[in-house]
This record gives sequence, structure tokens and C-alpha cells, in this order.
Amino acid sequence: MTTVALIIVHFNTPIETQECLASLQNISQEDITLHIFVIDNGSKIPLKLLDAQLPPQTRLIRSDANLGFTNGNNLGIDVALRETQPDYLVLLNSDTTVEPHFLEKLIAAAVAQPKLGMAVPKIYFSPGREFHTHSYSPDQRGKVLWFGGGSIDWANLDAFHRSVDEVDRGQVQHQAQTEFATGCCVLLPRAVVERVGKLDPKYFLYLEDVDWSLRIQQAGYELCLVPESVVWHKNAGSSGGSGSPLHRYYQTRNRLFFFMKYAPVHIFSSGGRSRIKNTLHLLWFYGRVWKLAGLNLINPDPMRRRAAFDWLFNRMGKQPVF
Repeated sequence: MTTVALIIVHFNTPIETQECLASLQNISQEDITLHIFVIDNGSKIPLKLLDAQLPPQTRLIRSDANLGFTNGNNLGIDVALRETQPDYLVLLNSDTTVEPHFLEKLIAAAVAQPKLGMAVPKIYFSPGREFHTHSYSPDQRGKVLWFGGGSIDWANLDAFHRSVDEVDRGQVQHQAQTEFATGCCVLLPRAVVERVGKLDPKYFLYLEDVDWSLRIQQAGYELCLVPESVVWHKNAGSSGGSGSPLHRYYQTRNRLFFFMKYAPVHIFSSGGRSRIKNTLHLLWFYGRVWKLAGLNLINPDPMRRRAAFDWLFNRMGKQPVF
């Protein structure tokens, strides 16, 4: 039997969390022992779940403080490792629903690839929750891609989802490497987490999954997109949605932090240049980051200005954002 610990961080979205758990009741679990840990992450109203609504072996853990995506999941990881010693850990957003074979497919990919550090499914927007929902016909909804792999655009200081907003017409149907795995849904072998460590709490929310992905790759592991595994995502269900003040603040601050942190790693590991050229390239890259910071410092949006100031003074982790 393969033992899996699946962690869901809940924050003020009881309906979405219940729908997520309901979809997990229908998954195929042949030769899988599944333990589910729901972290109630400082919700205003404590989450209450009826036993009849829960998949077997589900445990609800309450944190009175909002620990963020990072430490909310880290709490779940700590409890799961201590209590179940799983073969694999899975992080799953509370605003998702899953296809019945999603977990089997992720495990199969991990078993087939000894160097696998992260396996991530193909993720669609939940029907009607697309960024441009009126652009799709009713029969296309539920087949619009949210994540078909991840790429990092170093020159433009950005990390983006491949094929986002595209109707799935078979363009994402083969397993492939991805430059980062999204924390929306990701499977990791326990040995990888024990070696590399957990999510970095400095991020609190957003880009922590890209950071984790790079750390895991630096340790010699590979990341794999497994399109046979399918999940639907309601998209930013617990953070106010894309473009909310919370979203703008943490995305802006963490983007500056991430690219400043990994610039030397990216440049000096790319090869093909002398040390002098690498150093000049690094200085050019740092200039790009500082230019982005300067533009945000004078941005009319107070959230982006606050984010840039907090990055400048190394105010990371959770911040009071209203």
C-alpha cells in the first residue's frame, strides 16, 4: 500500500472547502491509504464539517492565526510527517475539485521517475470561473486551461502558466518537464521534503511554490507535468481574487524578493560565459530588479507602493494589508 498525506488549507471559504472534500470522496484509491489534513487557517468563523461530509481518515486542525499559504501548509506537513510517515505528500487548494483518478496518475508518474521531486496535474478553471468567462461557449467551460506547465521569464522578471486561458484542444496531453510546479495541487515524495525542507514562510502567499520548485531542482530532482491527472480550480478563492489588494501586495513584494534572491543562481549556472561576462550580466539583472522596484515605489496604487517599500526594508512574511 502507498500512503499519501493530502493537505488542504482552508481560509474563510466553507462552501469551496466542502465541495473540494466532496470531490475527494469519489477518487480511486486502489492500493492507496489516504490521510487528509484540513488546516483551518485562522478563519473568522471556525470551520465545522459533518462526518458524513468527509472522506475517510480526514482530520480537521484549527489554527487561531492566519499562517498564510506557506505556514498553513507547513503545519499540515509537520503533522502529516509525524503522524502518518507518508510515502507522498500532496498539497491541494481548498477551492479545487478533482477528477477521480487524479491521485493515481500523479503517483504513477512518481513511481516511474526515480528523480522526480514534484508531480503536478493539468489544471482547468472551474466552469464559469475563467478570467474571461464570456469569451467561451458553455461547452468549452471546464476545459479552459489554468495551468499547463510553468515557465520563468528571467529577462522580464515574471513566472507564468503555460497555455493559460486556452481551450484544451490536446495541446497539453503528454508528460513534460515544467520549470515550476504550482502549489494549487502538487505531489512530492516524502524524501524530497525531508531533504529540501518546506515552504519558505518569508513569502506568506504567492511565489512560494516557484521558490520551492527551484530549491528542489537545485537538489537534483525533476519536476513533471502529468496531464493525465486533472483538477479544476476556482482561482484565488480565499485571497479576494486576482487583482485584489492582497493579491497585488504579495505578488509585487514577493516578485522583487524572488528575482533578487535567485539572480546569481540563474546567471552563474547557465554556463557558456566567462566569469566577467556573468558578473556584468548579474549587474544588469540587478538593475532590472531595482528599476521594477522604483516603478512600484512611485506607482499610484498604494498596495504596490507599500509592497516595494516593504521589500526594500526586508519586511517579509505576513504583513498587515487592508
